[in-house]
Amino acid sequence: MKTLRCVVLAALLVPVVSHAEWVKNKDLPMMLAMEAAAEAVAACEKSNYRVTVTVLDRAGQTRVILKGDNATPHTLDSSRGKAYTVVTLGPIFKLYTSGEIAARVRENPAAAGLSAIPGLAFLTGAVAIKSGDDIIAAIGVGGAPGGDKDEVCARAGIDKIKDRLDK
Repeated sequence: MKTLRCVVLAALLVPVVSHAEWVKNKDLPMMLAMEAAAEAVAACEKSNYRVTVTVLDRAGQTRVILKGDNATPHTLDSSRGKAYTVVTLGPIFKLYTSGEIAARVRENPAAAGLSAIPGLAFLTGAVAIKSGDDIIAAIGVGGAPGGDKDEVCARAGIDKIKDRLDK
């Protein structure tokens, strides 16, 4: 009986999540994250770029890391840092690429302190994965000879799955 009371009490303490909140707080399914990452690596490999791709969920937690053949060690940190920048600062600034965020920070002297936050990388090469207007994840690419090329590969990964993001 005592256990039943504890279970009932615990159930009463858990906040009720409305259907609207549940729909709004979508998560990127692992299979789509894997597919997007694989496509991003493949897109870069077609141009002979050796990259690592990291997909983070909206909370900044790692969903997938794919290190392409012969990608150098620093590409892991750069791909993750770029994606982390998008999922953490993108919703605040309403910006959807790490390049846009980096430009905003460079233009605003008051934002210089953001560079002291561990894990952020103000480099081009990551793109938000959105469902509707919500950022549900980000894909970061590191290792191509320029962030603009990393971003092209990240977009290729998103293009592979975009028709299934709202389903």
